[in-house]
Amino acid sequence: MTLGMYQMSQNKACFLDRDGVIIEEVNYLSSPDQVKVFPEAIEALKLLRDNNYKIIIVTNQAGVARGYFKLTDISLVHDKIDEILSRHNLSIDSYYYCPHHPKGSVPEYSIECNCRKPMPGMLLEAIDDHNINISKSFLIGDKMSDINAGKNVNCPGILVKTGHGSEYVKEATINNIIIKDNILEAVEFMVRAKN
Repeated sequence: MTLGMYQMSQNKACFLDRDGVIIEEVNYLSSPDQVKVFPEAIEALKLLRDNNYKIIIVTNQAGVARGYFKLTDISLVHDKIDEILSRHNLSIDSYYYCPHHPKGSVPEYSIECNCRKPMPGMLLEAIDDHNINISKSFLIGDKMSDINAGKNVNCPGILVKTGHGSEYVKEATINNIIIKDNILEAVEFMVRAKN
């Protein structure tokens, strides 16, 4: 499917980085016990649901390639996020994650891939799986690799200052990227802009 064909698709989505955007940043988070959902993320996800957005997580998880944790640990973390969100009648439509890193220590995951952001692989897979109209969609991340992954599929991105975001404000400013304090401010801005 070409990007041009995606324009004719029906669903709109908000693509979200995970660590530092939805949940508090913990370097190489590996345990459900470390999961803390930002309070403003709950309100942001409610606003997305109210405006009929698919909610899709796209996250680099190089800790697998580096041997810090296993694929099963990622699933447990996502189960914990789901459990927390379910208390607010919320859910994530899909999680996409990249376990690779070219400088990893676990051979099967220590590769160059098309899914590690800023490469577009996870986004392209999500677009295909969920029949996403990219022109009606947007992305929120706390690193320029998130924003650039969005650019690679013509999806506008917002940098948030939570997580690692404050480290990228200068670069984002130079590149005319929209910057907001957190996920709620970003969602409020884009929902207004897209409607």
